[in-house]
Amino acid sequence: MILGELDELGFGSVFYHAIVGLANAASGIAVHDDCKQRFLELKAKRTFRFVVYKIEEKDKQKQIIVEKLGEPAESYEDFTSNLPADECRYAIYDFDFVTAENCQKSKIFFIHWSPDTARVRTKMIYASSKERFKRELDGIQVELQATDPTEMDLDVIRSRAV
Repeated sequence: MILGELDELGFGSVFYHAIVGLANAASGIAVHDDCKQRFLELKAKRTFRFVVYKIEEKDKQKQIIVEKLGEPAESYEDFTSNLPADECRYAIYDFDFVTAENCQKSKIFFIHWSPDTARVRTKMIYASSKERFKRELDGIQVELQATDPTEMDLDVIRSRAV
């Protein structure tokens, strides 16, 4: 039976949407539960200064996992040293700052690190998965994409936080 015949019987669109849904689910990249949990701990409890995520492939299945957790006392330099020079990553950074009115504030940054030296295929996978992953992390206040360390240096972070 073909889709047209199933449609005549009133089942075509049901099967079509089921097949399309399965195809989309199979082609998507899963997000490990730990990713959201660690983000919530950073946001609510301030347990971490930063979280670095990577896309890992096991048994031909791709999944976003937590790669590194930064302790609250770690600096911005500690954070940036955990981003590989030639591989893409997603990261969350909890940036503390003082406003012009002398108020202590904090902003949660989502950083998409995609260095020019990364493989093109890897950059494409990270770029196409970014929006879905961000939807899992409710509470991101500032988004930043960087292809070079100068695009995410501390001055850039400060200017985006205000």
